[in-house]
Amino acid sequence: MTSLRSQQKTRLLEYRIGEQWRVLVGRSDADNEELSLQIARPEDWWFHVRGVPGSHVVLQALAGDAPGRAVLEQAAAIAAYHSKARGGGVVAVSCTRAADVSKPRGSKLGTVAIRKETVMKVRPSIAATTGSAAVVRMTAP
Repeated sequence: MTSLRSQQKTRLLEYRIGEQWRVLVGRSDADNEELSLQIARPEDWWFHVRGVPGSHVVLQALAGDAPGRAVLEQAAAIAAYHSKARGGGVVAVSCTRAADVSKPRGSKLGTVAIRKETVMKVRPSIAATTGSAAVVRMTAP
């Protein structure tokens, strides 16, 4: 028997930083979980505001190219923008590789655990992105 969730497509927001960096943002707990655990590749970067409900954000890595500090900060600012901390000035955002994100056994939908985190302090913003957010529908590979 197929579950209803497996029949639905994940709805994500997509932003671009410059011409080459793609940022994906979950819109619900189910989307966050699928983005973090199924869609994100091990070498991608993962972001979430510390201690506050919000979207999981993935900066897709480019083969052979590492993002600079400015790109990582812009992705962190997008994570802050898509959280309950949006209106609160400077926000602490956790950043790690997607390979260091896992699901704790028995945890509720959308809950993950991370290792090897770096904390970035940014202001919530989507101003540095190219174009506007587009909703993309995708299924996990």
